[in-house]
Amino acid sequence: MGALDEGYLNLELDFGMKNGCLELAFEHQPETLAIEDAVKLLLEGLGEDVNREGIKKTPFRVAKALREGTRGYKLHVNEFVQSALFPEAGLDEGVGQAGGVGGLVVVRDLDHYSYCESCMLPFHVRCHIGYVPSGQRVLGLSKFSRVADVFAKRLQEPQRLADDICSALQHWVKPSGVAVVLQCSHIHFPGLDLESLDMSSHQGFVKLLVSSGSGVFEDESSSLWGEFMSFLKFRSVKTQALCRNGGSVRDWCPSVRTSTKLSPEEDPEMVSAVVSILKSLGEDPSRKELVATPARFLKWMMKFQNANLEMMKLNGLNGVKANGEMKEKRLKFELNMPFWSMCEHHLLPFYGVVHVGYFCAEGSSNANAVVASSLVKSIVHFYGFKLQVQERMTRQIAETLSPLVGGDVIVVAEAGHTCMISRGIEKFGSSTATIAVLGRFSSDDAARAAFLDKIQTTTALKTDSSSQI
Repeated sequence: MGALDEGYLNLELDFGMKNGCLELAFEHQPETLAIEDAVKLLLEGLGEDVNREGIKKTPFRVAKALREGTRGYKLHVNEFVQSALFPEAGLDEGVGQAGGVGGLVVVRDLDHYSYCESCMLPFHVRCHIGYVPSGQRVLGLSKFSRVADVFAKRLQEPQRLADDICSALQHWVKPSGVAVVLQCSHIHFPGLDLESLDMSSHQGFVKLLVSSGSGVFEDESSSLWGEFMSFLKFRSVKTQALCRNGGSVRDWCPSVRTSTKLSPEEDPEMVSAVVSILKSLGEDPSRKELVATPARFLKWMMKFQNANLEMMKLNGLNGVKANGEMKEKRLKFELNMPFWSMCEHHLLPFYGVVHVGYFCAEGSSNANAVVASSLVKSIVHFYGFKLQVQERMTRQIAETLSPLVGGDVIVVAEAGHTCMISRGIEKFGSSTATIAVLGRFSSDDAARAAFLDKIQTTTALKTDSSSQI
């Protein structure tokens, strides 16, 4: 290969080739650059230093995550389906269930993530599809997930997503009918006020079950539809919760239930930045479903700026102090304290529980114990509502508690990260645990083991957000 040819090859690798035409590399594409500029503006609006190490590359990471998470706009169902229709003679024409090759085919538990068109946060989708083949052909099973992904990787709402999947399969596969049921789960952030830290009644996720049917499945009271639902009941899907006729779909997003008007402190430039992101993703910001989306997204983001003011309320709280020398100490636990945060690398939510252990003097009064519990919850709440990474949050909680509890403290955080499941490797069901130890816990193996054993006996973090549907 000559030098000229080699130079051309390097240029081709740098910029990419598509359909024989020169294509800019991802990081140089106008859409990526536009999103990066918008994210920089949003970070500055939050009071962040965009040149800070750890956040410097966040605009690019966000652009990559958003474009990857909405790649469905550039995908076409026929590209996946046409090459995966396989001949299957089955039974004679006119014989068999609903004119198919002999019966119902059900593909269950297809996990996907989509982006909510009302607030731009990702939501989990567990998809179940049933169809009755016809025309003496069947669709390769992996393609059902491919088709669902085409429509999930867009700004969506649950009912339209179910309808899109159903219509596409009916059009391109041409079966006797298609049935789709989606289990959808949308993260729900709590309020910021420290007076309401008892979140035992707070529902961390809004859950919704929707369906769509075509052909022989249009009538949801038919025996065939009932058979399809029976296969879902085998998987513990609570079919009685099915939302029909769009009853609660329109306001299922938590942000829709609150006002979407711009508050005086919201910067019009930040709103324009979100509008620019929508355009760069291939959406029309003037579409009626998206008109209020920039304001809702900003309202969520600004929570993480307002949290900086809340620490002042912690300064007046004092830790538990024992009178005299503490000869005997006992291990005290504060377990399963919920937290909600935003990953500073991708501006995506992560959520979970924090467990804290420390030694306190025997005979501490109940009143002091209550104060200590309130203090610990306040600190967890504060460090959660920030642009964060889990490792840092765990360390910060431990370091803040240490002087308040006599220096001996252990902190464990367990979390599910939407950046792990809505982009990249998409590892559904994954969770991350981090630990920080100070004082006696650094060297006392028995104390650490006692604390970890206590965690195991409590209710563990449910990383599968759809498990309750």
